Amino acid sequence: MLAPAEIMDRLGKLYGEPESRPNDDPVAELVLTVLSQNTADTNSGRAFIQLMRAYPSWDAIADAPVEDLVRVIQPGGLAVQKAPRIKSILEAVRERSSDWSLSFLRDAPMAEARGWLRSLPGVGPKTAACVLLFGLGRAAMPVDTHVERVSKRLGLILWKLTATQAHDALEAIVDPANYYRFHMLLIKHGRRTCTARTPACERCPLEPECPASRLRGGTDG
Repeated sequence: MLAPAEIMDRLGKLYGEPESRPNDDPVAELVLTVLSQNTADTNSGRAFIQLMRAYPSWDAIADAPVEDLVRVIQPGGLAVQKAPRIKSILEAVRERSSDWSLSFLRDAPMAEARGWLRSLPGVGPKTAACVLLFGLGRAAMPVDTHVERVSKRLGLILWKLTATQAHDALEAIVDPANYYRFHMLLIKHGRRTCTARTPACERCPLEPECPASRLRGGTDG
């Protein structure tokens, strides 16, 4: 089985090395992550831009009628589910941090920062990790469907693990300094090569050591 460092080295040569650039806007990252759930990045990005154009502040979004939010974020998909979720999250953030600054999460112990985010309505381990990693530059491992699938195919984590358990398992075996690199490279690999239904094993640089490689007669389960 390939070690995480070797996996990243091979994928980095194929896709290029990602450069971590935290946006230093954890509230925006929180909203964008909700919008990105079960939709393409282009669509969630379009919905986020429309949201920012439609409302002058986070307060305005938190106070907006749900039906108005649904209309504004419609391009992102699943607007009926996401609009009340975003409103509830922003209401909870405002109640706990009236100035909308989550900078205190940057210096808080990781368990406390993660716990604070997870206590927000509808915020799970992936969303919390995205806010910590992309919004604050902290060492957290977001595990989306691509990262989970590729990691399991490579034998890094057990197939029986849930998505929640996968976060802890991968954080335990990847160097914290490489969480961003690992996350970004496995997402690219999952989207471009190690796809869900028809993985292109024949052009995968990890194929010779991949337990699930179809070229070697393996399966995904």
